[in-house]
Amino acid sequence: MVEPAPVMTRKPSGYRWELLALLWMAFFLNQADRQIFSVVLPLIRQDLGLTDAELGLIASALVWTYGLLVPMAGFIGDRFSRRNILGFCLLFWSLATLLTGFCSTVLQFILLRGIATGGGEAFYAPSANALLGEKYPENRSFALSIHQTAVYFGIILSGIIAGYVGENYGWQRAFYLFGGLGIVLALVFFARIPKDVRSIETANQLPLLAEIGQTARVIVRKPTVIMLTLGFGCMVFVNVGYLTWMPSFLVDKFGMSLTDAGFSALFYHHLGAFLGVLSGAKIADHFAKTNPRSRLVVQALGLLLGAPFIYWISMSDTQVMTYGALFGFGIFRGWYDSNIVASLYEVVAPNIRSSAYGLMLACAFLIGASAPYLLGVLKPTLGLTVGLASLSVVYVLGSLFIGSGSIWFFDKDREHIL
Repeated sequence: MVEPAPVMTRKPSGYRWELLALLWMAFFLNQADRQIFSVVLPLIRQDLGLTDAELGLIASALVWTYGLLVPMAGFIGDRFSRRNILGFCLLFWSLATLLTGFCSTVLQFILLRGIATGGGEAFYAPSANALLGEKYPENRSFALSIHQTAVYFGIILSGIIAGYVGENYGWQRAFYLFGGLGIVLALVFFARIPKDVRSIETANQLPLLAEIGQTARVIVRKPTVIMLTLGFGCMVFVNVGYLTWMPSFLVDKFGMSLTDAGFSALFYHHLGAFLGVLSGAKIADHFAKTNPRSRLVVQALGLLLGAPFIYWISMSDTQVMTYGALFGFGIFRGWYDSNIVASLYEVVAPNIRSSAYGLMLACAFLIGASAPYLLGVLKPTLGLTVGLASLSVVYVLGSLFIGSGSIWFFDKDREHIL
């Protein structure tokens, strides 16, 4: 497999920072568009009379679609212009988000919210992270962590804005607003970012399906990657379940308004995550200079130390205690997030990093996709309190997976790319 050599047709002054800024805004909308549904979920349920299981199924459909398509997105990101991939996927998922505001049936939500939005978003992360990894080789964790902070701002602000717009103007207009902003950003992205040409020697280039099989065989022979993927799957399971049902949990438990619940469910957790992702990146970059496995250790500790806070979130008796638990959960979730990509890149060769990350995302999201549906099914019987508390066990399991990879497999897998 020949490594594509990216060639920029032009390099404007400050290109790296403009690229990071525009990708940050795209990732912001990526996460905001994904979270809108959870914020206005009570309004959709009331307006359309959908059951909790149906609402959970709609949320799971996006994650299942994402998981199925993201491997293809990763391989395409190693073969074609990443700038074009990023611009077109931003335009596509934003249009799907806007059209979701016209939905009135479960099938329409599954098609537009689940399949179309999830399918468009699947093509973003592999190409974006690979492109940033190329531009910031010496400060990779820090640059990728700056990019990762868009997740937290996107989710927090979508909670505030979508909750306010939904309560005052209708849930449909929340989708119109964020979808329209994404379409505008896509046009700016195409205008400002130069096209990168992936120069590939076609004589040695395998057909796409054959290359997918070849790369997959390389990746699955690395136990460290398998352990990282299983740990990622545990984190996604917890995160998707929490993001889908936490606003509804606060409404039901404390009688909060939709706007207050959307803000509180997301702000305290992601404020902690913002601080955690920056501190985790700095810690990992510092210790990785002498011991590269430190990135995995920081991730494992993040999941292990975050588990008790997940339990306290649902079991706390007061709003203040719940917010404190959300903040602590966020700090250690940030430790994990700060090295998702950087840890993988320690054991994967540069020419297949986008592909490897695509496969990792696929497996992780397929593992985690069932969380919203399962919690929705269990809600009428066990309740959200027990369901959310049980997510702490999944975090501990993820920590054990990553810790095992760092101890037993990391050195051998890293040797093969040096």
